[in-house]
Amino acid sequence: MADVIIVGSGPAGMMLAGELALAGIDVAIMERLPTGALTESRAGGFHCRTIEILDQRGIAGRFLDEGTTVQTARFGKSVLDISDFPTRHPYGLGLWQSRIQPILEDWIKELGVPVHRRHEVVGFIQDESGVEVETADGAKIRAAFLIGADGGRSVVRKCAGIDFPGWDATRSNLIAEVEATDEVPSGTHLDESGVHGFSLMPDGRTYRVITTERQVGSRQDPTLGDLSDSLTWAYGTDFGVHTPTSISRFTDATRQAATYRKGRVLLVGDAAHVHYPAGGQGIGLGLQDAVNLGWKLAQVINGLSPESLLDTYHAERHPVGGRALKHSMAQTALQRADARTEALAETDEELMSMDEPRRHVAALIHGLDITYDLGEGHPLLGRRMPDLDLDTANGPTRVFTLLHDAKPVLLTLDGLSHFEIEPWADHVQQVEARYTGPWRLPLLGDVTPPTAVLIRPDGYVAWVGQGTAQDLTDALCRWFGPGLPAR
Repeated sequence: MADVIIVGSGPAGMMLAGELALAGIDVAIMERLPTGALTESRAGGFHCRTIEILDQRGIAGRFLDEGTTVQTARFGKSVLDISDFPTRHPYGLGLWQSRIQPILEDWIKELGVPVHRRHEVVGFIQDESGVEVETADGAKIRAAFLIGADGGRSVVRKCAGIDFPGWDATRSNLIAEVEATDEVPSGTHLDESGVHGFSLMPDGRTYRVITTERQVGSRQDPTLGDLSDSLTWAYGTDFGVHTPTSISRFTDATRQAATYRKGRVLLVGDAAHVHYPAGGQGIGLGLQDAVNLGWKLAQVINGLSPESLLDTYHAERHPVGGRALKHSMAQTALQRADARTEALAETDEELMSMDEPRRHVAALIHGLDITYDLGEGHPLLGRRMPDLDLDTANGPTRVFTLLHDAKPVLLTLDGLSHFEIEPWADHVQQVEARYTGPWRLPLLGDVTPPTAVLIRPDGYVAWVGQGTAQDLTDALCRWFGPGLPAR
């Protein structure tokens, strides 16, 4: 019996597996496909907060070394520059998913996570003590918890009976990697149906092409003929496209699971939410789901926290996912070239040229405005912890370095305070440090320096000290269990 079975080896599933492995949890991934290699590029990278999360685990450099840092946040025609944001990574990263996944797979291999390929999950039965998972070949495997990371058509979500409400598709796009006989146009072309465009791949021969179909396409796999028809309708020619290595269809259907948890079954990534890729938030949302859930699930399995801690996963991530879905729909509305949409786009460009709207929308896209509702208090409470440069007795370090092992940190900063946390000493790091610079948060600006902070493994602040230990015990109990009896 494994502790956790994750169905699906996409980015969200692998990130969650890594989080659990760091906590010593016996976790395995089950994947129906025979290989992790992607035949198409898929998503094109991720935004600032996702880079920060990878930095918190010490692996951001693996992605930064292979990608290109750029100002990726867009709203309509406007590029939203975040180079003035208070973060070590004031940019997005351009990197195809076909490279993101192998990097993540290398990481989880180092952590000892097995990926069982050609294992298609077809159903499961759960009871009070675990979940019995059935595969297509009749095998039955038992686990304490089951995670659906198996995409928008998630078998796990459907078998769990979790509703997937939302909005049906109003448009569909084809995305392909092809060669072309004729010279193709540069840039993107907008018309009344949507967006069309070509981009040259690194091999200098293949083009990545996207086109919006005149009518919503069927659920059948698209063909080269479908691509040719759509391009011809948009441009008057198909430019002689040929030799496709991949062709797929996606739509603007927008749906979100009614609950991210049902008993011992939980959902992450596209299994929990699907949306049009405008805004580029898909992979980042899934990775952030995984990092929010991982440490909580590990604490429950390790007996440190009650199962009720898992309810905070839905409570925190469902609203964040809902905002992202609404944002993607707003982006989609701007991707047409009729007169009314052009008027809206001009208004949007004028607004985005102003500092306050630009910062507000950019922070949303990059995940830097997330605030979990942890009650009243200091502005840091419930927000991401800044990656400060600290001086400690062991030398200089960064806040994110303290989070590499996915353990909570009680950080004291006034040189005077020392809190007695003996019941939690085995799993909460206590670090004394000095920091003399400003405390600056996205959107809020400078905030009053705290004397101490309790940082969750996902990098969000669970408690802020302002000269006393008031409520620290409550915060430790809430997030990290009642602690162990004194020895």
